[in-house]
Amino acid sequence: QVQLVESGGGLVQAGGSLRLSCAASGRTFSSYTMGWFRQAPGKEREFVAGISSNGGSANSADSVKGRFTISRDNAKNTVYLQMNSLKPEDTAVYYCAAKYGGSSLRYNYDYWGQGTQVTVSS
Repeated sequence: QVQLVESGGGLVQAGGSLRLSCAASGRTFSSYTMGWFRQAPGKEREFVAGISSNGGSANSADSVKGRFTISRDNAKNTVYLQMNSLKPEDTAVYYCAAKYGGSSLRYNYDYWGQGTQVTVSS
């Protein structure tokens, strides 16, 4: 099992930046595919970005391409989401997720963090 704890959320003006971090427990972090998801009020949770276990492959949703970047540091058991040019529509609770195995970066995650709120004011 792996436990995930997100941090770095907050309130930012449109056009600003935030970096989310997700710290994972366990010694096998480098074996897990990691992802970021978000859920806005009244909406379903949606995929934001995913990264393979060794960091060699990454993918992101069309809505954040060119603005958000996912990365990981396996030595620190941490995955990051750098968010630039933030928009009010990026306001949501952001969740970190992990899974062991599988080729998809978008689906079938098994472990979830508690979430961190990101609010973008206009």
